[in-house]
Amino acid sequence: MRNFTTETEPTPVVKPWLDDLLPELLEFRRDLHAHPELSFKEFRTTDKLAERLEAAGLEPRRLEGSGLTVDVGAGPIATALRGDIDALPIIEETGLPFASKNHGVTHACGHDVHTTSMLGIALVLHAMHQESPLGGTVRIIFQPAEETMPGGALSCIEQGVLQGVPRILALHCDPRINVGQIGTRIGAITSASDTIKIELTGRGGHTSRPHLTEDLVFALAQIAVNVPAVLSRRVDVRSGVSVVWGQIVAGSAPNAIPASGYMAGTMRCLDRDAWHSAGELLDDVVQQVAAPYGVDVHLEHTRGVPPVVNSEHETALIEAAARAELGEHAVVLTPQSMGGEDFAWFLADLPGAMMRLGTHTPGGEEYDLHRGDFIVDERALGFAIQVLAAAALRTIRDL
Repeated sequence: MRNFTTETEPTPVVKPWLDDLLPELLEFRRDLHAHPELSFKEFRTTDKLAERLEAAGLEPRRLEGSGLTVDVGAGPIATALRGDIDALPIIEETGLPFASKNHGVTHACGHDVHTTSMLGIALVLHAMHQESPLGGTVRIIFQPAEETMPGGALSCIEQGVLQGVPRILALHCDPRINVGQIGTRIGAITSASDTIKIELTGRGGHTSRPHLTEDLVFALAQIAVNVPAVLSRRVDVRSGVSVVWGQIVAGSAPNAIPASGYMAGTMRCLDRDAWHSAGELLDDVVQQVAAPYGVDVHLEHTRGVPPVVNSEHETALIEAAARAELGEHAVVLTPQSMGGEDFAWFLADLPGAMMRLGTHTPGGEEYDLHRGDFIVDERALGFAIQVLAAAALRTIRDL
C-alpha cells in the first residue's frame, strides 16, 4: 500500500463545523443500523433523511419509491456526492446494543455510514452557506438499491439526478484500511459484474451406457472448466476477466445420468471494453464447449454493472482534501476489487471517483463486508464527512 511520509500539519476547514454535530450524527447512524431496509424498500430511511434535511431548512426532492436528492448552496452545480442507503438480507451477529431490529436484514456493507456521512455533509455545507454563500451548489444523492443488479443508480439517472452535474464523488467503507485513512486509486477500482445461468437438458440414462444418451453431468463439468479457460484466451488478459461458478446442481442417484442440470456463477472484469467483448463471446463459447455432448443449452446472461473507473483529476481532488483535513498519512493506495458497484453507472458519462473509507480499528479484530458480524469503527463517520465535504468545497472554488 502507498504511504506518504512527508508530514505536514493538516489544515482542516470542515472539522470545526462538524464537531458539535457529530454526536447527533452518530445517533442517527445507530438508528439507521437498528432499522435496516432492503433495496427499493428504504421508506423509513428516506423519511428520516427528509425530516432532518427539512428541519435544517433544506428542500430535498424525493425520488420515486425511495431515495432522495438535495441541493446545498446556490449557483451552478460544482459536484454531486452519492451515498447508497439500502441494507442486505443477512442476519446480524454483532451483538451491538443498536443491532438490527429487522430480523434477517442488516447493514453489513456500511451503507448506514455512507448515508449518515452524506447527511452530515449536507448539514455542514448548509451551515457554511448560511454564514457565507458558498458560490456554488453541491448535489447530494441518497441512492436506493445499490445491492441489486443492475442497481438503483440507473433509476436515479432516469429521474434526472445528474442534470447539470459536472462530476460525481462517492465513498465505500473498507475494513482493510485503518480508521483515519482513505484508500484511492486512479483507474478501475471495482470490477464489472454479470450473472451467468446455464441450464442443460438431455434424455438421461444409465451411467453404464453414457454413449447411448447425453452425458449431462460431464457436459456441465466441461463448461465449468473450459468456458473460463477459453474466455481467458479470447479476451485481453490485462482486463482481468474472471468467470467463477457458485452453483452446479444435477442428478439424484450415483448410477443415473440426469435429464437436466443447472449451473450459475458470475463474470467479472476490470475493463469496460473487455466487459462488452467478453459478454458478446460468452454465448458462442458456451455453445461450442457443450456441442460435442449433444445436450440442449439455455444460457441466461444478465448484465450487472460495469467497472468503477476513477478519473485522475477527481481522485487527486479527494486526495488533496484528505491530506488537508487529516494529514499526509491519511491517503493510501487501495487494491482493485473484483466486487461490483453500481456507482459505475454514474461514471458512464461523467468524470468522478470513489474513495475507500477506512473502518478498521488499528490492532482490533478484522471484519469483512457482507458478513453478519461486520462492525465499523464509528470514528470513520467524521473522517468521511471531513474529506468529502472538503473535496466538494474545492470543486466550488474551481468554478
